[in-house]
Amino acid sequence: MEEREFQVEIEDLNPTFLFTWKGTRHQPEERYHSHDYLEMAFMMSGSGKYHIDDVIYDVKEGDLLIFNPGVKHQALIDEESDVPTTEFFVGCADLQLKGFPKNVIPLEEGGHILHTTGDLRQKLFKICSSMDAEKELGGYARYFVMKAYLMQMLVYIIRSQRPKPVVMSGGYAFESVNKKYVVEQIVNYFEEHYSEKISLDSIAENMYLSTFYISKIFKSETGDAPIRHLINIRLEKAREIIEQMPELSIKEVAARVGYEDVYHFSKQFKKHYGVSPSQVKIAKV
Repeated sequence: MEEREFQVEIEDLNPTFLFTWKGTRHQPEERYHSHDYLEMAFMMSGSGKYHIDDVIYDVKEGDLLIFNPGVKHQALIDEESDVPTTEFFVGCADLQLKGFPKNVIPLEEGGHILHTTGDLRQKLFKICSSMDAEKELGGYARYFVMKAYLMQMLVYIIRSQRPKPVVMSGGYAFESVNKKYVVEQIVNYFEEHYSEKISLDSIAENMYLSTFYISKIFKSETGDAPIRHLINIRLEKAREIIEQMPELSIKEVAARVGYEDVYHFSKQFKKHYGVSPSQVKIAKV
């Protein structure tokens, strides 16, 4: 999976909770099988092996196995391990992440195993323990409590697959994300908001990046400074408006593409196209 295309987004998080199961595995699973729903298995302790899509994987405490629909899998036994795996399974359906098939959680590095550490591992362990306790308790409205835990679990997993801010020297927060993705986000923002007041400072603040960093990577990826690219978009939109609606005044056209100063707009337009907006307008009347 190309990094520039990878970005997990929540579209409508309203999954259906199906089941949980916790157990310590002393013998291999009987069947090599798959499901039409999402199944997740968190390794709470020990180590073992799994047969997944015709590959044998070693698994250990803290590993989260993601069995998306159609992924064939079978739990095996690690004969050399002194401590068998204690696993916690969660099943759910009706999960829809933006840009991906139903009931699928993609992993950034591909594959089926998320090797958790630190804070994420602790959170997942706590959620699994709480779900197991709630199952044993069998209290009032248990389904909704289990669904709430499930949603927490899903959000933590999805967060782990999104860009993470990394604080660098000088106090700037740079996102650990592919440069092309950052540039694409900025260009998309320009395309959608060209008629509004836009500053590089506000973009940098919203993306948790420095203006210097944004300018540097934008220039390296496009050959243009961010504001120059925005100007080009505005001027192209302005020409489209003039050609499609020549009855509008130049002042009205300028306002529609984010210019308050009609003189400055006309100057930029002529520099870009070699003709003034009035000349384009006359040609269309």
